[in-house]
Amino acid sequence: MTRTSPMQRALVAGLLGLVSATGFAPLGAWPLTIGALGGLLYLLTQAHGVRQAAAIGWWFGLGQFALGLNWIATAFTYQATMPAWLGWLAVGLLSIYLAVFPAIAAAVAWLAGGRRTMPLIFAFAGIWPLTEWVRASLFTGFAWNPLGVAWMGLPTAQAARYIGTYGLSALMVLAGGAVLAAALRKPGTTAAAAVLPLALSLTPTPAARDTGRAIHVVQPNIDQDARNEPDYAYDGLLKLGALSHRPAADAPPRLLFWPEAAVEYYLETDRLAREALTGLLRPGDLLVTGGTRLERDDRDNVIGARNSLFVMDARGRLLHRYDKAHLVPYGEYLPMRALLSPIGLSRLVPGDIDFWPGPGPRSFALPGFGKIGVQICYEIIFSGHVVDRANRPDFIFNPSNDAWFGAWGPPQHLAQARLRAIEEGLPVVRATPNGISALIDPAGRLVRTIPTHRAGAIDTTLPAPFAATPFALFGNLLPLMVALALLAIAAIARRSKRG
Repeated sequence: MTRTSPMQRALVAGLLGLVSATGFAPLGAWPLTIGALGGLLYLLTQAHGVRQAAAIGWWFGLGQFALGLNWIATAFTYQATMPAWLGWLAVGLLSIYLAVFPAIAAAVAWLAGGRRTMPLIFAFAGIWPLTEWVRASLFTGFAWNPLGVAWMGLPTAQAARYIGTYGLSALMVLAGGAVLAAALRKPGTTAAAAVLPLALSLTPTPAARDTGRAIHVVQPNIDQDARNEPDYAYDGLLKLGALSHRPAADAPPRLLFWPEAAVEYYLETDRLAREALTGLLRPGDLLVTGGTRLERDDRDNVIGARNSLFVMDARGRLLHRYDKAHLVPYGEYLPMRALLSPIGLSRLVPGDIDFWPGPGPRSFALPGFGKIGVQICYEIIFSGHVVDRANRPDFIFNPSNDAWFGAWGPPQHLAQARLRAIEEGLPVVRATPNGISALIDPAGRLVRTIPTHRAGAIDTTLPAPFAATPFALFGNLLPLMVALALLAIAAIARRSKRG
């Protein structure tokens, strides 16, 4: 590698980053992700200086994010205020920024581990999850596609209840390091890097129990374009109602789940809309639906909005409301509006009124059904921030609108929701307008799903939660401890003559 030019190194690192992204949904080619990480680590062992290491990490990140986040470009095709090509520019600019985090991981790992294989592998495995945690926290955070989500569907994913998603990311780096060490014929380093991923791949998947509580999850198959139609509010309600058929009189009470922003009418003030919805409910039933709440000033002028979830009973009473806390910049609000609006930039969601954030995770008691925790759409991707730990719920409802996200976004979103179920030991119910709606048990298994672009309903019963997992008790303190332990191993290995 010493004879290669910076451009050649950049090209190889970028290609490895592209390959690494194939491990995420919908492709799920996790062996390629492990192999790509092995290739990245090899490039770092050949780096002559921290600047070279940082550049290698940046190009790798650029390739990974550019492919993994391609769905963002699709979102721009559903609005008319900005050109659609701006979506690809957004993917590029976001990837340029996000690639800074792999660059930092590579630079710090090179400084901590040097060019020797074993110290570098363990240093990189310790630093990478820390940079993912920072990425999820800085500037409101963007936690999409941590490396650990590539384990989803494999037994290794069950380790998330002990070490969280960021701990799984460390395991993915160690697996890549084991591949590199094996290729270099370093059996001691291979064994050291492989032992933790192999051991945690044997984590058993616990059986889930059934509560017997009836649920009905509706997916109306409403595309994003339909929301611009003048009669959408009424037509959308008809589709939802047709799939929410009122059960027989002797059927047990049920929870009826509708997607994010399912009801266009303002339920808090529209009594007629609430009365119309009560026709779908019998005594004991509850409707849990996404909607919008308007914020007004003293003169009754609309000054803001909330992306909300409402719980309504069969008498039309609103029992609870949850306001989305983690809003999407440029989607639900426009940062620096005074500067960006004059040059033609706007929110992807139509309207000139920005959404306001709510207070964060809350649990609400639902008579006859236990306690519900709510995470609206994008909020579910933030590991360690999806439940009120002082008032643990019995399940999480994740109403979402993935109709913006093309072919890659919905399965990636679902995979991250499944990891939240494993981490917290809680069932997750997802309802979306056009997929992927699902019931996820507390071990992250898909109990029932409705695929994209298909209308349907899930009519089943709710799984029981597990006892609070170690991650549910201690949160991201656990992957932080894993990261520090790996960095300590790197320091010990660097002082030794091995690796």
